[in-house]
Amino acid sequence: MTELTVHENKKIRVLVVDDSAFIRRAVIRMFDGHPDIQVIDVASNGEMAVALVKELHPDVVTLDVKMPVLDGLSALGRIMTECPTPVVMLSSLTEKGGENTLRALELGAVDFVDKSAAGGPMDISSLARELASKIIIAARVDVGKLNAGGETKQSAVKGQLLVTNRETEIVLVGTSTGGPPALQAILSRLPVNFPCPILIVQHMPAGFTASLAERLNRLSALSVKEAENDERVLQGKAYIAPAGLHMSLNRCGNELRIRLDLSPADTLHRPSVDTLFESAAAVCGRKCLAFVLTGMGKDGSSGALAIKNAGGRIIVESEETSIVFGMPKSVMASVTVDGVVPLHAVADTMIKMV
Repeated sequence: MTELTVHENKKIRVLVVDDSAFIRRAVIRMFDGHPDIQVIDVASNGEMAVALVKELHPDVVTLDVKMPVLDGLSALGRIMTECPTPVVMLSSLTEKGGENTLRALELGAVDFVDKSAAGGPMDISSLARELASKIIIAARVDVGKLNAGGETKQSAVKGQLLVTNRETEIVLVGTSTGGPPALQAILSRLPVNFPCPILIVQHMPAGFTASLAERLNRLSALSVKEAENDERVLQGKAYIAPAGLHMSLNRCGNELRIRLDLSPADTLHRPSVDTLFESAAAVCGRKCLAFVLTGMGKDGSSGALAIKNAGGRIIVESEETSIVFGMPKSVMASVTVDGVVPLHAVADTMIKMV
């Protein structure tokens, strides 16, 4: 059994929703004999999906975007309202329809898989591994945390927040699963005159970070864009690392500039939070202020250590609001953090600490 299995000696029960009979059969075959996942039923449209979720109470739903009768986004909205269930979006439209994917995440989907990326037997095998991993993660998510990023409820900041009058030169953000709606909740609450540049690493497949940047730019007062190589970073702007490239920070005279490349090649993720944090620690030292938000895995831990060793500060999102508490928890095990705050307090914390 994998360590991520949600129930001991019990398989994760999955409802597959797709208007393509080929895709439905393919997903069934993917998990035939799987030790942790069992497909319990299928649906060909969103109306059927909502009815089956209410009847069968699956642990996870895989949901297509474009379907007849009731499309995937409409079905997702009803599922999260009427019978909240972890959902992984699975659609051939995700690469061209990045906006639909981001809207699905905002509505409460845990994650997504781009099935259009599968072009042969090897790709199908890779898709099956990715989908299985995301289903297993989704099954462990507290559905009460989904679609909570836009809430403005007040909650006490957990842990001691060490606010100092130290000059901050750069703000860094690292996140993965659950990150897009979390970033929206934060950036949409920052003022247009925010006094520092913000560099962001969000784990996403290629083709989606540009859509994420465009969406966040529309919803935020400050400027948000996908980063470009050798671009000068400016205060009041947020830069998102392009999927498939590492983003690091260089100093050229009095200017901070972004570097995008494929090195290092041995990281689990590209872009890597560790790569960004470590470069910023070397360049900005004690003037770094870094935030690690919701996400699976340990990316950010070694980078956080580099920042702390350089005298910088680290804040993590609390378990209370993290869709997946893996990355913040790993950072807390690696360093003594300067604050643990719920998502709805992150923007105010940024403003106070810079």
